[in-house]
Amino acid sequence: MFVSLAVVTVFMSALLLVSAGAKSLRTRHITEQMSTLGVPKRMMALLIGAQIAGAAGVIAGLRWGPVGIAAAIGLTLYFAGAVAFHLRVGDRKGASPAVVLTAASVALIVLRAATL
Repeated sequence: MFVSLAVVTVFMSALLLVSAGAKSLRTRHITEQMSTLGVPKRMMALLIGAQIAGAAGVIAGLRWGPVGIAAAIGLTLYFAGAVAFHLRVGDRKGASPAVVLTAASVALIVLRAATL
């Protein structure tokens, strides 16, 4: 079970760091998407910070379970919020990846709780 947790943790952390990097570069695609979703530009730093903290938290959670669970709960809320933002503007296609990442975050909670 711990191996599954480690694999999902590494995948999620890498994905979060790539996403945070793309947001920090403010690529045209990201800027347009955030504008369409109605996310204010001043919130980008907060989103980037949340992704980096989430990645660090789930990695640290491999060693200290409660931190991993807390980080995974935070990621679940983060991605559930992303789903809500996409659906609010009728972007079902954009909501799909956020739904998958919400499910992966829930899987992290379950896997870490099972390996305590």
